[in-house]
Amino acid sequence: MTAEQAAPPHRWPTGTPILWRYRANGGAYPHICRPVTVVRDTAELLAVWMAPGTLCVRPELADGTPVHHEPLATRYTKPRRVAFTRWFGMGVLKLARPGEPWSVWLFWERGWLFKNFYVNLEEPRLRWPGGVDSEDHFLDLEVGPDGRWEWRDEDEFTQAQRAGLLDAEQADRIRAAGRRAVEAVRSWGSPFADGWERWRPDPEWPVPALPDDWDRPPFGGQDRPPSGACLHRPPDAP
Repeated sequence: MTAEQAAPPHRWPTGTPILWRYRANGGAYPHICRPVTVVRDTAELLAVWMAPGTLCVRPELADGTPVHHEPLATRYTKPRRVAFTRWFGMGVLKLARPGEPWSVWLFWERGWLFKNFYVNLEEPRLRWPGGVDSEDHFLDLEVGPDGRWEWRDEDEFTQAQRAGLLDAEQADRIRAAGRRAVEAVRSWGSPFADGWERWRPDPEWPVPALPDDWDRPPFGGQDRPPSGACLHRPPDAP
């Protein structure tokens, strides 16, 4: 039984704002948080929209350096803190099926010109009353509109193992999940063949706000990140 299947069987109505979060690898607390709007929530699929300009949480190095600007050799060993930034460019549609160790993201260029699918390998999502939690697995697939695909971030996947963020068993499991994702792409079934590239968000939907307690425990309780883990409040917070 997956984490999603074990969660309470509630469904979010279309238009509900929720949080899409990722725990730090090997950690217990979220270090990525993206407010999103529910597009569809059924037993077969959770679809959410992250609008342009959404205020999000992401990690950065303790000196303020963006993670991807740090050389790969030290990217996963230097101290980090959380930062707040707005999503730029077009928004992202995220599709996740229960129990699958990946989610499928859709990207567009300006003018709604469809760009590509992106298969983000990750821990099956844990549903909780305010959203979903997962853990990123570094390795990904980029898939073109014509079905052509390529691996992405293989260097980060290798370095994460060197840094001790993934052990050999985890890495093998992630590679196996990646191979299954490739087969899903090659078969071109759901969600790739479902016409989501023609979907458009409701223009009446507001951009969801990032709550002050974005890092709250998923099922209540007093456990929060240790003091100092969140070094500053969202810039729009009162």
